[in-house]
Amino acid sequence: MDLAIFERLRLQHLATELNAIHAEWIDDDRLEEWPELFTDDCIYKIIARENHERNLSLSAIFCDSKGMLVDRIISLRKANIFPVHSYRHILGPTRIVSEHELKITAQTNYTVFMTRADGRTEIYNSGKYIDEIDCSGERPRFTSKVAVFDTNVIDTMMVRPI
Repeated sequence: MDLAIFERLRLQHLATELNAIHAEWIDDDRLEEWPELFTDDCIYKIIARENHERNLSLSAIFCDSKGMLVDRIISLRKANIFPVHSYRHILGPTRIVSEHELKITAQTNYTVFMTRADGRTEIYNSGKYIDEIDCSGERPRFTSKVAVFDTNVIDTMMVRPI
């Protein structure tokens, strides 16, 4: 078997594992650890599909550094007021879109369920992640993570990362 195939499978595994950790840490409310999955000069964006397809910059959430991710979590913990709820991510297979010198672009479909304090569970958000991942270091990290959600309707409780 061609060695290039093994390298591509290795990179796909790294991207899949990074996305699984991303979802697990959000679902398990380990949000203070979550920024460690990103490079210092990262982009994290949650954007409607319509805006993404039209190259419009308006996003529900936009952070352009790990420091902004940390600030967002601090704000969520100390300043924001919202009902108690939890998330559960369901991820589709991760597909490598492109690769170059241990930098990959990957895409993963997602659905996020939200369970409220009263026990009611509903689909909160669904769409696709478009990720740029640096695999050159000790462990892979997102240089960019864009969650493109399928609807133009934004729940007022969009305070946590998805």
